[in-house]
Amino acid sequence: MTSSGSTSVEIDPNKPSISRVYDALLGGKDNYPVDEKVCEHLRATMPNIDDLAKLNREILGRGVRYLAGEAGLKQYLDLGAGLPTMENTHQVAQSLQPGAHVVYVDNDPLVLAHGRALLKQNDHTVVVSADLRHPDKVLAHPDVRRTIDFEQPVAVMLVGMLHHLHDDEDPAGVVDGYMNAVPSGSHLFITHFCDSGEEARRTEKSFMEFLGTGRFRTDDEILDLIRGYDLVEPGLVYLPQWRPTRIVRDKLTVIERLMVGAIARKP
Repeated sequence: MTSSGSTSVEIDPNKPSISRVYDALLGGKDNYPVDEKVCEHLRATMPNIDDLAKLNREILGRGVRYLAGEAGLKQYLDLGAGLPTMENTHQVAQSLQPGAHVVYVDNDPLVLAHGRALLKQNDHTVVVSADLRHPDKVLAHPDVRRTIDFEQPVAVMLVGMLHHLHDDEDPAGVVDGYMNAVPSGSHLFITHFCDSGEEARRTEKSFMEFLGTGRFRTDDEILDLIRGYDLVEPGLVYLPQWRPTRIVRDKLTVIERLMVGAIARKP
């Protein structure tokens, strides 16, 4: 295992972090009171918001199983990976494709520290400290170049990340920046907050007010971010509906309709 990036960047315990807020919603312990305070504000708007984080984590496992199993991919670029928790990308991928190469990218120094400890004995997985909003810099990173063979298909993962890019940060351009660097047969895996009604818009307001990011886009807006790639069945759907492993109710709850997910193949 290799971990890279500036370890001199100090962790600010007085400023909430996307990865630490997500960790808090999942019931983790790698967060600070300022992150939990954001969670409390979100719960005031949407009481079961913790369940949304769990749904997003569950689809990550199902998606990687598809990518490693049915699609047979052996390389993974997990952008905005967040703090280690249950069923991390490398654990799922390498259980189906032993020796699969995984690069985690995150700009939170706490992620780098925990990743180094978790992956000490894993020679095929690296953690890179970088900002996913700059594909050229990420793709040029020596650890990325050393771990990923860009002549072979790659799974580009933006799970729970694109909604944290504002419109003026060109999320479609970020997607294309990564997908243009990988060959035909590569796959794109995304999940995204969805503007599914008034409750979603109230939740978006809370995210923007207390975290500063969290754009709830319409299905058409999200599909526009992944235009040009071939959607894998069942397409862009609410998280519980993407290749479920248990029975899904016909009528989804408000929480179950707050995020959508999709995997698409580069032709």
